[in-house]
Amino acid sequence: MGFNEAIFDGVLEGNMKAVTTATTAALAAGTAAGDILNEAMIPAMAEVGRLFEINEYYVPELLISARAMKAGLEILKPLLVATGIEPKGKVVVGTVKGDLHDIGKNLVAIMVEGAGYEVIDLGVDVTPENYVNTAIAQGAQVIGLSALLTTTMPSMKATVEALNESGLHGKIKVMIGGAPVTQKYADEIGADGYARDAAGAARLVAQLISG
Repeated sequence: MGFNEAIFDGVLEGNMKAVTTATTAALAAGTAAGDILNEAMIPAMAEVGRLFEINEYYVPELLISARAMKAGLEILKPLLVATGIEPKGKVVVGTVKGDLHDIGKNLVAIMVEGAGYEVIDLGVDVTPENYVNTAIAQGAQVIGLSALLTTTMPSMKATVEALNESGLHGKIKVMIGGAPVTQKYADEIGADGYARDAAGAARLVAQLISG
């Protein structure tokens, strides 16, 4: 088995030790850090997302796979920086003002980072101004809003409006998600996209940035 196959399988199995061992060995054998990332780690997390969507993997499997991938990524990061390899884009995520639920948001952050994007996680109870100001300061292309409570969903609309007022809506895209959130609501408030789950959010980020 090649190093990239071992890393791929290790991520799928959530085997952190296998991932770090194979990553270290691959680098020692002269494999470029970018090749390990793009040919083993990102495809592995894409497969984890697919298995999650078809209910073969659940949240625990998603989390241990992400932990394994992050362990390997920590080894690669200094080399990726040194060789000037940039992330595919930057995404600001957070749970909206008034809402303290973060499980869904955390899963989205995992899958988006696993797809090769830099994630700036603002945590919970995030104001519209904080989303917008951070996205501008960090040069992010996408803002991801999460809500679990129907009572906090209006903060999503307020964030879209704050971005409109900044004159950057369209240049910075907004995607929304969470248990009570729908595509219909996304259309109503002028968001650029809606994702039903974490794997869908990773695909949506790719569409919004490439589009």
